[in-house]
Amino acid sequence: MKTRHVVRFSGTALAMAMLLGASVPAMAVTAKEGGAAVSKPRPNPFLAAEAYALTHFDPAQTDVMPYALPRGTFHVDLRKAPRVQAGPISIMTLATPSPRYMWAASTGGVSYVDVSNGGWREVARLPDPDAKPLPAGLLDKILAEPLDDVARVEKAVKTDLALDRKRISANIYVVSGKDGVLYATNRSAVRAYGLIDPKRPEAGIKLLRTIDLKDRLTALENAGGVMLNMTYDGNLVVAAAQSIRVLDRDFKPVGDAFQFPEGEIVSNAMAVDEKNGIYIASDKMMRKLVWTGKTLSRDAAHGAWESAYDSGQTPMPSVKFGNGTGSTPTLMGFGDDADKLVVITDGSDRMKLVAFWRDEIPAGFTQRPGTKSSRIADQIQVTCGLPASTPYVQSEQSVVALGYGAFVVNNIRPKGVADRLVDVLAGGPALTPATGAERFEWDTKTKGWRSVWTRNDVVSTSMVPTVSGPSRIVFVNGYAKKDGWEVTGMDWETGKTVHRSIFGQDNLGNGAYALIQSLPNGDLLFNSVGGPTRVRYGATAKSK
Repeated sequence: MKTRHVVRFSGTALAMAMLLGASVPAMAVTAKEGGAAVSKPRPNPFLAAEAYALTHFDPAQTDVMPYALPRGTFHVDLRKAPRVQAGPISIMTLATPSPRYMWAASTGGVSYVDVSNGGWREVARLPDPDAKPLPAGLLDKILAEPLDDVARVEKAVKTDLALDRKRISANIYVVSGKDGVLYATNRSAVRAYGLIDPKRPEAGIKLLRTIDLKDRLTALENAGGVMLNMTYDGNLVVAAAQSIRVLDRDFKPVGDAFQFPEGEIVSNAMAVDEKNGIYIASDKMMRKLVWTGKTLSRDAAHGAWESAYDSGQTPMPSVKFGNGTGSTPTLMGFGDDADKLVVITDGSDRMKLVAFWRDEIPAGFTQRPGTKSSRIADQIQVTCGLPASTPYVQSEQSVVALGYGAFVVNNIRPKGVADRLVDVLAGGPALTPATGAERFEWDTKTKGWRSVWTRNDVVSTSMVPTVSGPSRIVFVNGYAKKDGWEVTGMDWETGKTVHRSIFGQDNLGNGAYALIQSLPNGDLLFNSVGGPTRVRYGATAKSK
């Protein structure tokens, strides 16, 4: 079924096994989401919570929100909503071991936020140790101005805010541990943050330790920074553009680093399964490495594998980095599910959705025509309902996966700016954003993909799309000249627009590379360029 609209919318029994060194049972949590049973990745007992404990929400990188968001149209004044002022990239707000508090991670530093009783109050803050803090109120002032001209955006980024690499590299990849420690990246370094007094969060945040891998990384890797996930035995997986390694939580290296072959570059993070399979894609190859507890193995005897996939010929003109996949690998299929897959979008100018067999290739499976190996279970062209003449249908966002459903967006504009921060702030008001989204379903009987619906009118600028499992609504953040910035929610089954949080022309409505989140009571947690904001439907928002 295809839906098109003429209106353009913007867009803890496992712990002992772990301590004894046993492998985690290969099972999954199954929950009912909107009446349908959906298996979910096994919770990692070393994380602060089942969801929201790391970038992309869980070790499988599914981007599934555990809480519902309402249906309806809401007009929201973000300047009146409770907000932790931060930015300009506020990647996400993370769970802590206490449901009363969350960690807010932004490129400007880390904050500890009291979210109890519907509140949103910063109780502690630690600015990034390596970056000069922005003058108070400056970012807010600039975001209130029209950024409808590329030259104005460049001036705001390079002159007014003086956003050099030190100011925009911190806390993009973050992991919240079960002991109340927040692990965060900053260029070639990994840091651990904690509370000065866990019983009195208002006493402040302290930097517990840092490891700088600069001398172990290549020049290219130092330029790009490092990425994080956590194994199910409680170690940190740290990837860079040309290598991947494991550190314990005290930052001591464990085992040897794996170096990717010359000519390959990694630009996205990795997924981890409950048996410590690590899934990571370079611009040419998809790989499964296996953490044995002592080493990172690429040995097939341990279940490791690699497969080529299709890459693009040239870098994209906007938003996306590199010419390989723009997505972090996402796991699909858990526990007793029939098929266990890892999913990415490829690097073709007009991308395909690609599923790889995670474990053994099924007996009798024949390589699909047009694929680069029998490890590829299936691949399907992504059209987003756009004309065949559209030069680019591509994305810098990971695949959203709910059950065997997958959702992707097109956010590549034909015209872009080389400076990606300028590019992401200009996309919308200054540069007409790309349109297009598509939902797919994996068929366990035919062992293949099918398209469920397309939306050629929906805008997703650069924020990571996410799906509410309970509501079965998938959300994007975009911009249109009429209504300005908004969060748009589409019904998972039909593709129809069932939610709009309209923010208007205020640039606080831009989520710039961050993730859309929901809170237990049904409020929206919007990780704005101006900092994480709690949108209280019925209070901050006016229903229409």
